[in-house]
Amino acid sequence: MSDTTRSAGLGTIIVEWGRIGVTGFGGPPVHIAMFRRLCVERRGWITDEEFEDSIAACNMLPGPASTQLAIHSAYRVGGIAGAVIGGLAFILPGFAAIVVLSALFFASSPPGIVLATGAGAASAVAAVAVSAGVGLAQSSWTRATVRWRWSLYVVLGLVTAAVAGTYVVVVLLACGFAELIVVRGGAVSPAVMLFNTSGVVATGGILGLSWLAFKVGALSYGGGFVIIPLMQNDAVSVYQWMTDAQFLNVVALGQVTPGPVVLTVAAVGYAAFGIGGAALATVIAFGPSFVFVIGGARRFDSLRSNRNVRAFLDGASPTAIGAILGAAIPLAAALDHDWQYAVCAAALVWAVIWRKGVVSTLVGAASIGVVVFVVGGPIT
Repeated sequence: MSDTTRSAGLGTIIVEWGRIGVTGFGGPPVHIAMFRRLCVERRGWITDEEFEDSIAACNMLPGPASTQLAIHSAYRVGGIAGAVIGGLAFILPGFAAIVVLSALFFASSPPGIVLATGAGAASAVAAVAVSAGVGLAQSSWTRATVRWRWSLYVVLGLVTAAVAGTYVVVVLLACGFAELIVVRGGAVSPAVMLFNTSGVVATGGILGLSWLAFKVGALSYGGGFVIIPLMQNDAVSVYQWMTDAQFLNVVALGQVTPGPVVLTVAAVGYAAFGIGGAALATVIAFGPSFVFVIGGARRFDSLRSNRNVRAFLDGASPTAIGAILGAAIPLAAALDHDWQYAVCAAALVWAVIWRKGVVSTLVGAASIGVVVFVVGGPIT
């Protein structure tokens, strides 16, 4: 920890990080604002410059950036113990909410009002994905150094997620290493290339869930929504843990509950193996974040200036953005009823053109689902 950083007790970290875990609806932008208000403005634990450096370093790591910021901020004020306690306090409230809601949605005979809420919220998921992709693309485009390659990576990610979701991870890594090769003039070690071209194909069961969760936690570049193409094909088509409609509900659950969006993986784990599956998926998905931050916190400054890391992200990040946009196509195709397509179109206007928040988009769509149920319309 730097000389300007003040320390906080573990009890304080539990209370403050837990409070954000309970009230942090709205995804990473809201989480970042809440941690800035806590650590910089209200408590004065971290300087504004140090906080900005933490954001920049966490954005360069794979995995959920706001969770890594929570862990790193807690590390700055409470050391390793603080990082572990703070990270768990931020994650666990959302995990509990996801498990409770998953139990409702995946019950053998869920109440009609629950199905209606899910059908309504699911109608807006594709629109929310487009909104997330567009928002990321705007900021990424301004930082792109070679824009024709940036555009190529986006297109590759979009097409892959739309028509061949199984290969999203391969394409994401391939584009990252392709940019690295360009920057380094072809000087990439054989070991790196082997990692780039090799894949892990799980046979199903616990191994399948573990591999899916690892992809979500260790290979998600570009924000929380990139987990959709990383999960959808495995959860629905390969392992058949859920239907397309149920997957849409799962994505909606991850958006309307507090805490990290990546907790969506807990709902997939619940569908596969109940509470134990939810816990396993969560541990594997968030484990890399704790390892990356605690193990590398003292090297964050060098990470930010590492030419190879930046080059890889210049390829992987736009590919992830394309994958988020491409995922909207199979998400929209999974809708069953005409009224859902109408809600999806309205959600596109609300979230993309009018730039309204994710939570308001999904809650509004869920409310329409309830109205359809009340008047006797189709919800299943």
